[in-house]
Amino acid sequence: MSFWATSDGSSAQSSDGKFEAGGVDLAPIPEDTCVLATAEEAKNSQYQGDEYINIKWRIAKPAEYANRVIFQKARVYDKDPSKADKAKKMLGAIAANAGGGLFSAMEQRKETRPSDQSLAQLCNRPMVLKLGVWELEDKSKNGNWVKAVSPAKAQAAAPAPAPAPAPKPAPVDTLDDDIPF
Repeated sequence: MSFWATSDGSSAQSSDGKFEAGGVDLAPIPEDTCVLATAEEAKNSQYQGDEYINIKWRIAKPAEYANRVIFQKARVYDKDPSKADKAKKMLGAIAANAGGGLFSAMEQRKETRPSDQSLAQLCNRPMVLKLGVWELEDKSKNGNWVKAVSPAKAQAAAPAPAPAPAPKPAPVDTLDDDIPF
């Protein structure tokens, strides 16, 4: 049997070059939902002359959204200073929530822009993302975007156990008998 033979008896080699998998499209996570997520990848990217930092987030909690992936474009290189400033503030908050390693990595490498190696400092640190929903004008596609970031909440400390009641003093023997038992 050839590698290209399919279970229905046809051959994938005789394709006309078109294929559509079909499947289930996931609805976006509702507007203003907060999720616990970890950056898996952060790198400089560009598309059609637009430069940005691409961050790939994987959601951990809540369970109903676990393992979903959100891609964030931090447009820190935007030509519009107000947009670039806003994106830099977001990136700064992400870096701070990730332990500040991006700042020190850039300083050590004497970078004026974060390199992919420096951006790796953002990865593997959980934080809370507040998500928004985007949709194309023709409503053909939609998805989520990152509206805000904040530190991951520390696990709530288990309440301290109630102090044990003070031991009751032994009863005092008021009888003056000297019976040795």
